[in-house]
Amino acid sequence: MESIQSIKQRFGIIGNSHALNRAIEKAMQVSPTDISVLVTGESGVGKESIPKIIHQLSHRKHGKYIAVNCGAIPEGTIDSELFGHEKGAFTGATATRSGYFEVADGGTIFLDEVGELPLTTQVRLLRVLENGEFIKVGSSKVQKTNVRIVAATNVNMFEAIKKEKFREDLYYRLSTVDINLPPLRERQEDIHILFRKFASDFALKYKMPTIKLTDDAIQLLLKYRWSGNIRQLRNVAEQVSVLEQNRTINATTLHGYLPSGSNLPAVINSTKSESDFSSEREILYKVLFDMKADLNDLKKLTMELMKSGNANDVKKNNETLIQKIYGENESDTEFEEHIEDMEVLSIPQNANNTSAITDNAADKYHFAEEIEEEETLSLHDKELELIKKSLERHNGKRKLAAEELGISERTLYRKIKQFDL
Repeated sequence: MESIQSIKQRFGIIGNSHALNRAIEKAMQVSPTDISVLVTGESGVGKESIPKIIHQLSHRKHGKYIAVNCGAIPEGTIDSELFGHEKGAFTGATATRSGYFEVADGGTIFLDEVGELPLTTQVRLLRVLENGEFIKVGSSKVQKTNVRIVAATNVNMFEAIKKEKFREDLYYRLSTVDINLPPLRERQEDIHILFRKFASDFALKYKMPTIKLTDDAIQLLLKYRWSGNIRQLRNVAEQVSVLEQNRTINATTLHGYLPSGSNLPAVINSTKSESDFSSEREILYKVLFDMKADLNDLKKLTMELMKSGNANDVKKNNETLIQKIYGENESDTEFEEHIEDMEVLSIPQNANNTSAITDNAADKYHFAEEIEEEETLSLHDKELELIKKSLERHNGKRKLAAEELGISERTLYRKIKQFDL
């Protein structure tokens, strides 16, 4: 068996990180067999090299090797591309066509971006994996094929399975052996080597001197996150090689070619709790409902003050409610001011004192304007009317109604149960 170093030289792989060496070693070990392999890793890490290694080291190396980018083929034609079609199977099918699985019989098919396959195509692919059978589009004849499937994806397959975008049984058939390629930021010892290789290649291609990095530029290169991985590093090397007149690049110059933004990783919680809000509309609803609750509490407290006339008893019996309305620190002061206002505005039973108190109230609130009472808008009724109209427009489809209202489907379902629609 060839050594890992010779495999790197043969397939143009650069790097010495342990994770990269382990991925190549696994590819070499599985290549003599016919088991399915799933290559995982972020976009731009070089996943396309692993299927080539597997094919060239297998007994199928003299057969055909076909690479298919599943994400680049439209959903309506991908079945025809993979499995072929009969003449007249659909509009434009003027002749019978052989698909990739028929053409690659005895060889290897590399399905890149397999996570983008439609569910109907996934069912057909599962049948090929299980017994090597497929049916052309527009045909009823079952055909056999003997191909080895190597797939690759940058999608989190478990998340895709959870969201029902990828079949769980197909995933386990494809990933008999899982080979993961590490992102470039986890291969820091390889970053400068790769940059030098790319700089040398572009200098030869464009017939110009090779660029060199200063020490501070090298450190910037190593600390950068490289979200686009090797592909992004190659693009930066090409830009610098073509645009810079000075062939010695310092950190300041290099920084101008790196996309701005935070290089720090962010922890994202994929699950939402009940208190999370997915839109501004939900936040506004929450604020309005809280204000409505506070107003009802204030009405209740004011009514008790008017009925009893004894502020101390009301304060003692409703201590929790007062703290809720006015806050723990300011509850005593604000409540006393509220009582004073109530005493001024209340109408006494003694008719002789009416004019004096009225004058006092007029002096204290001389700045107030007399306004006509407007009809109170019910938030409950308005929200109920909004939800009813949206559901009617979409024939009861909650998903479409939720999108129109700008809230989550889960929130809409909760509202429907609340309003008993």
